[in-house]
Amino acid sequence: MMLTPTVLREYDRSAPDSDQLQTATFGVGCFWGPDAKFGGMEGIIRTRVGYAGGTKADPTYHSLGDHTEVVQIEYDPAVLGYAALLPEIFTSHNPRRQTGKRQYHNVVLTDSEAQTDAVWEYLETSPFDPDSVETRIEELSQFYPAENYHQKYNLRSKRWAKKAFDEADYDPEQLRDSPAAAKLNAHVSGHDVDIPFLDARNR
Repeated sequence: MMLTPTVLREYDRSAPDSDQLQTATFGVGCFWGPDAKFGGMEGIIRTRVGYAGGTKADPTYHSLGDHTEVVQIEYDPAVLGYAALLPEIFTSHNPRRQTGKRQYHNVVLTDSEAQTDAVWEYLETSPFDPDSVETRIEELSQFYPAENYHQKYNLRSKRWAKKAFDEADYDPEQLRDSPAAAKLNAHVSGHDVDIPFLDARNR
């Protein structure tokens, strides 16, 4: 297994641009876990963690106010539709129970009427009685990216993985938004991910 700057840059350059993708934003407890899990799914191109769902301006981890930890994903609608994400989101937590601390609330933040309609359509046909669901379902007003040390948290703890990005001169924002980093973050977290570039050699 050899990661090189060339391998990482080529993989990221081959990924669709953000304007070709759609976003989904949700919170299911501490954001490190869902960042890793969803980053490994086919059709999900980029992930980032942050804060949303509250009213405080410019929240930070140590001054969160009424915001919640969330993950925001960019996905390719030609591969993965929003409706297909909802079973993954709602089975990642118990939607009939809300956590006491707002920082770790369960929340689905929609950015369009179509997403809102899809959530309620899913709940109507799911095993969950919509009247018993305590997961917050709200419109997204603003997403605030979390501090750099929270982005791709599990990848950062693996020297062999982080070293390749350092050698490629990725700055913190590039690491956060790297499709390769999303897949590697899932891999080092123990998720089964198909990563073709893991077997790549120097070119």
